[in-house]
Amino acid sequence: MTTAPRSISIARPLVSDEEKAAVLAVLESGQLAQGSRTEAFEKEFAAYVGAKHGVAVNSGTAALIVALQAHGVGPGDEVITTPFSFIATATSIIACGATPVFADIDPFDFNLDPEKVEALITDRTKAVMPVHLYGHPARIAEFETLCDEHGLALVEDAAQAHGAEHQGKRVGAFGTGCFSFYPTKNMTTGEGGIITTNDDEVARMARIIRNHGQERRYYHEHFGLNWRMTDLSAAIGSAQLAKLEAWNEARIANAQALAAAVEAAEIVGVETPRVRPGDRHVFHQFTIRVAPEKREALQKALAEAGVGTAIHYPLCINEQPIMKELGVGAGADVPVAEAASQSVLSLPIHPSLTGEDVAYIAECLARFA
Repeated sequence: MTTAPRSISIARPLVSDEEKAAVLAVLESGQLAQGSRTEAFEKEFAAYVGAKHGVAVNSGTAALIVALQAHGVGPGDEVITTPFSFIATATSIIACGATPVFADIDPFDFNLDPEKVEALITDRTKAVMPVHLYGHPARIAEFETLCDEHGLALVEDAAQAHGAEHQGKRVGAFGTGCFSFYPTKNMTTGEGGIITTNDDEVARMARIIRNHGQERRYYHEHFGLNWRMTDLSAAIGSAQLAKLEAWNEARIANAQALAAAVEAAEIVGVETPRVRPGDRHVFHQFTIRVAPEKREALQKALAEAGVGTAIHYPLCINEQPIMKELGVGAGADVPVAEAASQSVLSLPIHPSLTGEDVAYIAECLARFA
């Protein structure tokens, strides 16, 4: 096998003639803003998830903010969530005037640990927001039970988990799902997001909030902003959604092949991703665990070999400078999350990888060892 350096990116959006034709059709229609194509995409994505409603917005962050507001989250409220995620998980809560409360994660899959959440519930708690990190579903059925018992809203941050399943059910259909369509995600609309829900009232309020809080044109009964998706984005989304399952299957196959190759090499200090039996991990990221003292050197060696990597995430949210400035998360007891931030390293896993690419990545890891 060749060991010559090549260039393998950590992520690669896949856009082809179907997306181009869909965009051109919208341009020729003259209806560029939110319209019939957005409505069609909402129905398609909701059906894919297994939810009654889909409410499209212009980013994954917007989906989180609008979903929280649709559940009535506001000043004085608390939302329990994970410290090990992209910062939008927490800033969306702050944007609603509420306070994020951080519970520790499950060491098995890096997701919020239901057993750590219940002890943090107070009379100010309004919602729980687990994240399906890296494409692996959280223990969402347990969160569903917990929220039902305590009368709390369940908001799923599924930004990285399009098509992931827990106990045979797709994420985004347990509580109120929030997905991102940023270009690096398993499917994209360029920028965009969507809320999925089986709750008629949550869907109704989400549609109002995303459109300046108006139920009738120029009559603003609620507070809202412009969170709308365009028909241009929705057209791309429909074309991408038709390919999502094939892409997810390619990610899963690449992950299985890469994990097998790495495990066969018996690389000391490197552990491949875990998948809970019965769950479907759609591998938005293939995130290995590396001995902290080896991570920097390994990342450098892979870069020199032409293999892109990323650290998702090097600093827990509660340790971010802006959180300290705002006085959010001080004293959070999250040792598992803190340890994870020092050991994770994401490798390429996107559908455009070839078998040779996967073998090369594994070879580079083995050479480092």
